Amino acid sequence: MIKEQRTLKLNGERSMGHGKVFLVGAGPGDYKLLTIRALELLKKADVVIYDRLVSKSILKLIPKKAKKIYVGKKSGIYELPQEKINELMINLALDGKKVIRLKGGDPFLFGRGGEEAEALSDNNIDFEVVPGITSALAAPAYAGIPLTHRKYSSSVAIVTGHQIEKSEKVINWSKIASSVDTIVILMGVGRLEAITKNLMEGGLSINTPVAIIERGTMKRQRSLIGKLGTISEEVRKKNVKPPAVIVIGEVAELGRKLSWFKMPLH
Repeated sequence: MIKEQRTLKLNGERSMGHGKVFLVGAGPGDYKLLTIRALELLKKADVVIYDRLVSKSILKLIPKKAKKIYVGKKSGIYELPQEKINELMINLALDGKKVIRLKGGDPFLFGRGGEEAEALSDNNIDFEVVPGITSALAAPAYAGIPLTHRKYSSSVAIVTGHQIEKSEKVINWSKIASSVDTIVILMGVGRLEAITKNLMEGGLSINTPVAIIERGTMKRQRSLIGKLGTISEEVRKKNVKPPAVIVIGEVAELGRKLSWFKMPLH
């Protein structure tokens, strides 16, 4: 049970001997893309609090002595609400634990790492942020899609396709459509039809190339390349499921030519 009474501020003073929280990016899935710093910390962890998109191959790297706590969410269903996750980290640190908050991709890119860092700071808990390779970069790279290219793209926007809570900032799809050459969307497969409609209303051509990379960097990675006007229908036909990264722009077409990642032989 979470000790709620221990989440109070410590009168602006840091107590000696407290534990520390590490907000660690687990990368896009392939354990070989985990950073050296992340691996060092996992080996010394007392507790690892991890999300749904942390791959099984990375979880296997956690020592048996460390306690593992799953706090992931799927389709809006939370294993533990964000406020309780914050309390959990704080209480464990107050108990002197070395806590690894392990998050898929990078903790500061659509991972609520900023909110968690604020909660730790407000409660005078020492913390460190360990960047991870985001799927926004890794999945297109593994699919042979350079997000920038001297001929096709000199600007990139990374956007969340997942907006449910009223507190979240509204996405101006029309402005995005007219402002950048390449658009990368995370967590957008479930809302793809609405997103593409908004982008076309914002001025993008129905023939704009689009690539969907499902399970990027993993053994079962697959890519689907099409056009903005028809990609939603193709995604339904091919039964594309999350996690998937969406790339919209001329560079998406290069995936047909530059795709290099092949599923390893079993």
